[in-house]
Amino acid sequence: MNILVIEDDPRIADFLCRGLRAEGHRVSAFNQGPQGLEAARQAGRDTQAPDGAPTLLVLDLMLPGMSGLEICQTLRAEGIRLPILMLSALGSVEDRVAGLRLGADDYLPKPFDFEELLARLESLARRSRDVQRATANQLVVDDLVFDRERMQASRAGRPLALTAKELALLELMMSAPGRLLSRERILANVWGNSEDPLTNIVDVYIRRLRAKIDAGAARPLIHTVRGLGYRMEVPSEG
Repeated sequence: MNILVIEDDPRIADFLCRGLRAEGHRVSAFNQGPQGLEAARQAGRDTQAPDGAPTLLVLDLMLPGMSGLEICQTLRAEGIRLPILMLSALGSVEDRVAGLRLGADDYLPKPFDFEELLARLESLARRSRDVQRATANQLVVDDLVFDRERMQASRAGRPLALTAKELALLELMMSAPGRLLSRERILANVWGNSEDPLTNIVDVYIRRLRAKIDAGAARPLIHTVRGLGYRMEVPSEG
């Protein structure tokens, strides 16, 4: 794997870099928020190297110049889908929720076990490989295919009859497979800021999509994270 580490604590950064390199991964490290953001932007332009190895970001929450939350929020706002594992000494539920809501893919509180960090990175790497875009005009998650050019979707070769809003919601979820999407983010992206934030329209459309996509399928792809939002993901085997 290609791993970008943004961590200002020199001891933790050195521990991460030595350990990850010993596992055979390519590692680049930065200790300042703004410089780390620029490096992440560059890496995000091509989240997979020519050798097929995915690029992942290990991001500390507390950084000089720019916080990890700000970096995460900026990357996601710019459409950069680099998988992000956020690290923080702040391990409260509120802190984890904040990181996940802003687009982090996983969250690991400090102090952490290195083997657990490796396992989480490997999981993100598998997710990045297994659910990726087939072409610039086609999104693929398992046997679900979305043709952006024709604005058509199918599951296991079966065409799906979807409304314009259902297609927009499906495209948003398939564009970031495995990533938690809050109701607020879905509402802003699909319906715009004019929609009442207290409406339950997101939940209604999620139910409609489930009925059309997951009903009768061997593997459900749309998953609810209670109190946080929704994600599209291929369920783990076993």
